[in-house]
Amino acid sequence: MNEQQAKEIVDRVIGQVFGFQNPLTLEQVQQKFAFDIRLPQQVYDYTNNQVTWTASTNPTKFISFQNMQTFEQDHFMQQPQQLNSIEDVIAAWGKVNAFATERTMDSVNVAQSDCVYSSENVWRSVDVRRSKNVVFSDNVQDGCEFMVACQRSEASSFCLRLEDSISCSNSFGVNWSNNVTNSFMIQDAKELSDCMFCAHLSNRRFCIANMQFSEEEYKRIKDLVVRWILTN
Repeated sequence: MNEQQAKEIVDRVIGQVFGFQNPLTLEQVQQKFAFDIRLPQQVYDYTNNQVTWTASTNPTKFISFQNMQTFEQDHFMQQPQQLNSIEDVIAAWGKVNAFATERTMDSVNVAQSDCVYSSENVWRSVDVRRSKNVVFSDNVQDGCEFMVACQRSEASSFCLRLEDSISCSNSFGVNWSNNVTNSFMIQDAKELSDCMFCAHLSNRRFCIANMQFSEEEYKRIKDLVVRWILTN
């Protein structure tokens, strides 16, 4: 996974959600849409001083998961030494206690990410499980696909800034919702399609700010909203 591949995923999601070609760089997308999402942080592998990425920066010593696996188990063994105090024990522990970074399991094409399981095509994300094509996200799982700047969500696709939601698609800025499609800025809703700036609704279409509109009027206002989102 590299920056170009990550950008291609972002471009495809923005194109699908907004119907416009993405005008933003990868860095701009991160700053604009993932500014408050827990993402991997850059640290350095103590064995070779190379950049690596971790979900936690509390430890002070790091080793990449890949680098760690290249060593035989005996590599980490120390010669016995006398331990006369708790300070001696802690000092000895500090020599070997390196926090593993960029941890993956049964995953392919993952970069600058940590805690990725049974997933593929993941860029700078944390805690991704059974999902693919994920960029700048935290805790997406169980069939998520083409997700950008999303967190704590499941079974969704082509979403940007989806939070605490399930079974959503082609949507932006959806929070605590279920089965929302083709919608923007939705809070605490379910079974919505083609709605914007709505909260606490269900089984509605072509609503804006909890007001019903015709399809024609909805599309006119949607165009204004999309241009505002992508240019501000």
